[in-house]
Amino acid sequence: MNAKNLLHCEERKKFGQERRRTIGRSKHATWDAKRRTYDPIDLLIAANRDRIPELLPIKMGRMAISPFTFYRGSVPLMAADLATMPNTNIAVQICGDAHVRNLGAFAAPDGKLVFDVNDFDETVEAPWEWDLKRLATSLILAGRDAGDTERACRAAVREFSRNYRETIHLLAEMPYLEAVRYRVHLAADLAVRSALHKATRATPLQNLKKLTVPANHSRHFKEQRPLLTHVRPALRKIILDSFGMYRDTLSPERRHMLDLYRPVDVAFKVVGTGSVATRDYVVLMFGNGLRDPLFLQIKEEPLSSYAPYLPAPQTNINQGRRVVDGQRRMQVEPDPLLGWTSFDGRDYLVRQMSDHKAAIDNQDLGGKGLVSYAQTCGQVLAKGHTRSGDPYAIAGYIGIGTKLDKALEKFAVAYADQVSSDHDLFRKAIRTGQIKAAKVSA
Repeated sequence: MNAKNLLHCEERKKFGQERRRTIGRSKHATWDAKRRTYDPIDLLIAANRDRIPELLPIKMGRMAISPFTFYRGSVPLMAADLATMPNTNIAVQICGDAHVRNLGAFAAPDGKLVFDVNDFDETVEAPWEWDLKRLATSLILAGRDAGDTERACRAAVREFSRNYRETIHLLAEMPYLEAVRYRVHLAADLAVRSALHKATRATPLQNLKKLTVPANHSRHFKEQRPLLTHVRPALRKIILDSFGMYRDTLSPERRHMLDLYRPVDVAFKVVGTGSVATRDYVVLMFGNGLRDPLFLQIKEEPLSSYAPYLPAPQTNINQGRRVVDGQRRMQVEPDPLLGWTSFDGRDYLVRQMSDHKAAIDNQDLGGKGLVSYAQTCGQVLAKGHTRSGDPYAIAGYIGIGTKLDKALEKFAVAYADQVSSDHDLFRKAIRTGQIKAAKVSA
């Protein structure tokens, strides 16, 4: 590294250090519910107004199961809360919905399974610590859900923060091209290895068996109302016509790959927790015979929940593209068929559906699993932020001590308690009829 580049790096690191004057690292420990200027139930109702009304009770029922499931479906609340706090003003591409179930295993273009952030519906350019605070809180909530002790939950947050800090410092010192190709080593992480093992069974052929039935020398989707239903012919045509726009978002070699497959069926599918009641379609395609299925998911992408609180909220682009751009910035190996389209005045992400994907289950997070998994979460998040932001500035702000680790632990516990309180209000709103919720199994 020459003298000019070295000076440039030191200036960026100094910028991070200077940000401590505006918001000291210990200040991240604070959560004060008095900052709120809104009613959490009213905000959640408003955030769901553009969703499919008859499916909202399914989402609300899933959110009602536990404080952690409520957390997964209530990003608008935390986005509003984070916006009330002072921030470092060091921006990266954040996942936006960083929690323990939004990291998982999936197939890379070379066929190998990798572990990374795998949900980007809320992704935007925003302060890096917003992702840390959301994921740290999820460790507390998921740990409590799994029956871990409060001591173990707190230890998991400290390990998460320590691994983020150490990985940021490591990547800041690497050549840029090495840093953006960096992959997290997973061999010692039992929880992650469990997810990888499950992912090897989640193949397109497994999905074919699970989601379809024989029909006219081919196969089509099962009818499993309201979770999986065929669309009317007119909508099917609109969806398939949108493939022209989607195809144009792919690189030439991937267009060729897509052209080798032919669509045979289209259905509406209910997915996830936070995404329930958005418009989500799956297309069944075949390439080299019935043993070569391809499932494409066409997923509606509204504005990010963070958009109202950002100076550059990306409201003037296709929201599917916002998600694609964010995913490509954060992931080392994004889906080769990742693209976007639009129809009927709405924006959509297009991707392979559940291609060798697997997420951590609660039983994976019991005992030592929570701390082990937290370590990997810190490394994965640091890698994603390095690819999209300035690791020198973040490293300068964090420093090498444990101030941020301790602050993040205190914040995560306090905010997890807030989520539990909000969950109680949510269940009360269901009991009084303010919110309609379907009964769903845990």
